[in-house]
Amino acid sequence: MSINRRQLLKTSVMGGASLSFMPSFSHLLAASETGSVDQPHRFIFIRKSNGNLTQQFGLPSFSSHELRKHEEKQAFEVDLAKHDLPEWLRTLDEHKDNMSILHGISMSVSGGGHYSYSGCMGAYKAGRDILSNIKRATVDFELAKLFPSPFEHVEMSLAVPHGRDHRTGIVSGYSAPAAKQRNYCYADPMTAYRELFKSVTNTEEVASDIALFDYLHEQEKRRLRGLSGAERLKISDQVASLQSIRARNSKVESLGDKVKKNLPEIDPIHEGGGEDATLPQKQAAFTDIIIGAMASGLTNVVTYTIDDLGTDITSLPENKQKTSIHQIGHGGQIANAFNMRNAIKFHHMKQVKKLVSQLKAIPERNGTMFDNTTIIYMPETGSGHHGPDTEAPMVIMTGKNSKLDLAGRYIRLPFHGTEGHKTLSNWYTTLLNAYGNPIDHYGDLDLTMQRNRLEQTGAITRFIA
Repeated sequence: MSINRRQLLKTSVMGGASLSFMPSFSHLLAASETGSVDQPHRFIFIRKSNGNLTQQFGLPSFSSHELRKHEEKQAFEVDLAKHDLPEWLRTLDEHKDNMSILHGISMSVSGGGHYSYSGCMGAYKAGRDILSNIKRATVDFELAKLFPSPFEHVEMSLAVPHGRDHRTGIVSGYSAPAAKQRNYCYADPMTAYRELFKSVTNTEEVASDIALFDYLHEQEKRRLRGLSGAERLKISDQVASLQSIRARNSKVESLGDKVKKNLPEIDPIHEGGGEDATLPQKQAAFTDIIIGAMASGLTNVVTYTIDDLGTDITSLPENKQKTSIHQIGHGGQIANAFNMRNAIKFHHMKQVKKLVSQLKAIPERNGTMFDNTTIIYMPETGSGHHGPDTEAPMVIMTGKNSKLDLAGRYIRLPFHGTEGHKTLSNWYTTLLNAYGNPIDHYGDLDLTMQRNRLEQTGAITRFIA
């Protein structure tokens, strides 16, 4: 169900429902107060559906020896500068020195199948998308704590649940600020644009919101008087949420000039939910919004579900049969499933190129914004439509100030269940350790690795610069 942020806030508080039951909503509105950084690092997670077929991530210029290793899933790495990229990836040729193609990370801890819901971001099996299945804060929220910003973590999504044509407005997301708490996300570009940039595009609504927040804040403070125990704690949480919203608004206001300078242009076709916009147009608009929000300093971490099995791909020019992502996953139902997979990824990579190119064009300190940015393009469920989840090929783009030592290489790690294998949990532990969270191990343990009595905890130390 699509919700209006302002209506939800008002009805939640005035109707007696506690914001403490929906802390994920306050994360959408309010900034974290955790720590401070002089120069933030930025993360863009791009989630895709239907898996990433491992054969489509091999390099066409492999030697016979390298090809055999690739097909047999043996560990090795090569220099991308000495190789050709797969056709769907060649739009990023000029950025190969920033690219890593990472094979061998398994997603068995989060599971394959049609969907992983919150699991692929939190390294746990989420099953059906219910709150009790959310085990912990997802890795994107953990990274956002390390690099605070007014909006903290921002989630955008072109996912479409079964039985729906499309979604608009503010809807349930897949990331999570904490256990048993669901994030909210922007389901269409115009909603994201209006909510993120309204400090300069709709000052009247901002003023109205400030008045509403002030009024609600006073109301909740009055309700605190005479209360004790759990009820006092509940209302106290509401007051704290409203205070953090006010603080967020103040921080956004201070960024006014930066926001104006980096305000993206959004095609009017996205008005009213953008029903007439093609999928490439929606993807391009979200990309513009991500760049604008990061360049403005509104957020340092974005998670973007670029498609799921229900996302309509009939507007892709290569989709002559007007088939669906779900049908492509089953392969046999259409003649060109393999090629359509490549076409879908090609359109995704056009947006990755736009992110990299435009962030490289924005000066920052003695370099560019991209120097302090990491983009992770990852499958939601593993290496195919129903998995297997034993490997999940990724494309990673890192700037020169990255604390990850990955750039410019094709890397295949030891296969699942063998000595030296690394899981999604190891990968996320690596990201957190590299950027300031010294956690010993993030995420669940892999049962196959446990049965084989193989070491599987901690970061991938060879990847930390």
